[in-house]
Amino acid sequence: MTHTLALRVYYEDTDLAGIVYYANYLKFIERGRSEWVRSLGLDQARMAARGEGVFAVRRVVANYLRPARFDDWLDVTTAYRAHGRARVMLDQRVLRGGETLFEAEVTLVFLSPDGRPGRLPRAFLDEIGKNVAELRSE
Repeated sequence: MTHTLALRVYYEDTDLAGIVYYANYLKFIERGRSEWVRSLGLDQARMAARGEGVFAVRRVVANYLRPARFDDWLDVTTAYRAHGRARVMLDQRVLRGGETLFEAEVTLVFLSPDGRPGRLPRAFLDEIGKNVAELRSE
């Protein structure tokens, strides 16, 4: 279960050398994760407004492999790896033309309105279950 988001590198994403500033890769993968959750049919803003809770990053292990540059077209991939009661583990990559520039292992935790870890939403678990079952049948 992998989602891909295409994006272009803008001048504001780069440093003086025209290379993507390292912290911006975290922004790129955040966009990828947000679109991955949206692709599962979940509206994070609505979940927060209803007091259901929110996803938050618990841990990121990042590996910078090659630089992206101004005006590059990039693909941000988000792939489900596993989940627990309150957390989700993902693998994310930033690619240019199929070449991996950046990779990260990301752990999300679902936080209840009081800021404590809470159970993952039923709708999320249902979608994960459907998608994992489809992958196994292929």
